[in-house]
Amino acid sequence: MKKNAVKRLLAIGLSCVLGMGMLAGCGSKDSGASTPAGETGGAAATEGAAAESAADSSTTDKASGDIPTLIWWTVGGTTPSDYNDRLADINEYLVEKLGVKIDIKVAGWGDYDQKMNTIVNSGEYFDMMFTNNTNYSKFVNLGAFENITDMVQSSTPDLYSFIPEELWNGVKIGGNVYAVPTYKDSSITQFWYFDDQYVQKYNIDLDSIKTMKDLDGPYRAIKEGEGKSFYPLQMAQGSPFNGFFNEYDGLTAGLQPMGVKIDDETRTVVCTLEQPDIMENLKLMHQWYMDGIINPDANVLTEVPKKLPFSSAQGWPSAAATWQTLNGVEKYDVFKVFGPLYSTETIQGSMNAVSVNSKYKEECLKVLDLVNSDSKFRDMLAYGVEGNTFEYVGDGVIKKLRDDWPLAAYTQGTFFNMSITEDADPEQWEQVKKQNEEAASSVCLGFALDITNIQNEVANCQAVWDKYKYDMLVGASDPETTVPKCIEELKNSGLDTIIEETQKQINEFFK
Repeated sequence: MKKNAVKRLLAIGLSCVLGMGMLAGCGSKDSGASTPAGETGGAAATEGAAAESAADSSTTDKASGDIPTLIWWTVGGTTPSDYNDRLADINEYLVEKLGVKIDIKVAGWGDYDQKMNTIVNSGEYFDMMFTNNTNYSKFVNLGAFENITDMVQSSTPDLYSFIPEELWNGVKIGGNVYAVPTYKDSSITQFWYFDDQYVQKYNIDLDSIKTMKDLDGPYRAIKEGEGKSFYPLQMAQGSPFNGFFNEYDGLTAGLQPMGVKIDDETRTVVCTLEQPDIMENLKLMHQWYMDGIINPDANVLTEVPKKLPFSSAQGWPSAAATWQTLNGVEKYDVFKVFGPLYSTETIQGSMNAVSVNSKYKEECLKVLDLVNSDSKFRDMLAYGVEGNTFEYVGDGVIKKLRDDWPLAAYTQGTFFNMSITEDADPEQWEQVKKQNEEAASSVCLGFALDITNIQNEVANCQAVWDKYKYDMLVGASDPETTVPKCIEELKNSGLDTIIEETQKQINEFFK
C-alpha cells in the first residue's frame, strides 16, 4: 500500500474511546471467505476436521430450530456472582433481534495473553475473540482466524460501510481482513494522573512533570508521608507502566524488544532494550521497586488494586471521569505526557475476529453489526442490564448502579451509539476528534511486518520476552544484570534475523 496508504491512514478524522493497555504476518492473497493464513499450530492442525464437523453441526442446529450460542472470548475484570443471570437477560434481547445467543467468556487482564494462546494453540472451540496488536497477526499466521474480506461486505454491508476504509486497511494482513476493527480513537495520547488528595497534600507541581524521572520527587514525597506500607506506584503483571515503549513503533510485530524510534527519519530497526532511554527508565523502575515505591507483589499480582494514587493510560482529558470510577477515586488530576500519535499499531488496538472453526461465521458478523448499530444492545454490553447494573437518567446518559460489570467497553464496538455516564464530559468525543486531527505520525505509519519468513524466530523471541517482561517492567529485576541476559537469549533465539528481515521490508516499503 506504500505512500498512498500512509496518506489515507492520516485521513482518519473521528473515532472514539481508549483501551485500558503486536505479531504481524501475511495470509493468502486470495480474498476467499475461509482462507486461513498459516498451516501450523493447534488451530490449523484441527482445521479440516473441525470445519467439516462444524458445517454438519451448523446445518443440524438450524434445521432443528435450536438457538445457536456463540462463544465470545474477551478481556475484562472479575465476573460478579450474577454474571450469567445478566448475560441471560442480554440474550433475551439478542434472540429477539438476531435469533442467537452469546456466551461471553472473560479472561482477566493479567491472564488474557496466556489464556488466548492456550485456546488457539490447543484448538479449543470458540466463535469470536477479542484481539489486538499483541496477538492478532500471530493468531492469523496460526490459522485461527477466518478471512472475512468478502463475507463482511456481503453478509453485513452496513457494518462494512460504517467503519472507515482507513481502519479496514489498517487491519489487513497480506491484503486480507481477519478481524473487525473497533471504530474508536485511532491515534494514541498518553496521560498520567494523580489522586488529587495527594497533589494537594504534597503540593505536587504537575506542570513540571514531563518524563518518568520527573515522577521521582512526587513519589518519594508521598511515600515518606504515607508510610512504609503505602505504594505510590501500584502495578500488576497485566498492568505495568502503561506506554513504557511509546517512543518506539513496534511495527505490529508484538515484540516490544524491537522497533523503530517514532521520529527516526532513517527508519532504523533497533533492539529497544539496547537504547539508552529505555535502559534509563528500567533502572529507575528498579530503584523505585527497591525503595518501596512500587508494590512488592507487582510481578505476581494478576489484578491491579483499586484507589490507585497514580496511574497511566491512553485516552483524552475528560476520560478522567472513567478512570475515577474504575479506581473508586473522587478526583484525578490528569495531564498529557505523550502524543497524539498515529501508527498501524494504534489502529489495531481493538478488534474482534471470527474463528476459522466457528459453526456460525455469518452470525458472528451479524452480532458485531448489531453492536455497532443498535444503541440498546451496545449499552447492554458496555454497562450490563438496565435496572440492575445501570439506569438511564437522560437521553443517551446512564447512571451506574454497580461497579462490577466486567466487560471492557473499548473491546466491543464503536462508542458513537453508546450512552455516556452521567459524570462524563458531553464534549468528550470532540476532544477525541481534536486529538486525531492534531496527531503526529510515526515515521513507519502504514507499515506492518510480514513474519512469513521469520515465524519461528518471532515465536522464540516472544517466549524469551514473556519470561522476562513481568519482572522487568515492574522493576522487580535489576536491569544491569537482567537486560544483558534477556538480550543474549533474544539474539540466540533469532532477534538479529528478525531485525534484518524487518529492516529489509521497511526499506522496500518506503523506497
